[in-house]
Amino acid sequence: MEQLNRIELRGNVGSVRISTVGTSQMARFSLATNFMYKTKEGEAVVETTWHNVVAWSGKGMPDFNRIGKGSPVYVCGRLKSSKYTAGDGTERQIYEVIANRLSIESDPE
Repeated sequence: MEQLNRIELRGNVGSVRISTVGTSQMARFSLATNFMYKTKEGEAVVETTWHNVVAWSGKGMPDFNRIGKGSPVYVCGRLKSSKYTAGDGTERQIYEVIANRLSIESDPE
């Protein structure tokens, strides 16, 4: 059986941190995606989900300095989980999207 771990997201950037690691750049940013639906009563509901994205500079990656708060982006990558112990001693688990493709979309006008 072939295994698959791929995620595609299109949304708007929240916070962004860009750092240099050796000769490469790494961007860490939060990405908000919205899911819209109506309740039984016909009331519109917008459900926002925040994702943590990590991207490394290289082939097919845009200039990370163009990524800013509110930027609409498309991300394709894989989902990775990590466990760590917080300062208060509790064990935590986080999920990150490790991007292998990233494009900055233009706002629809």
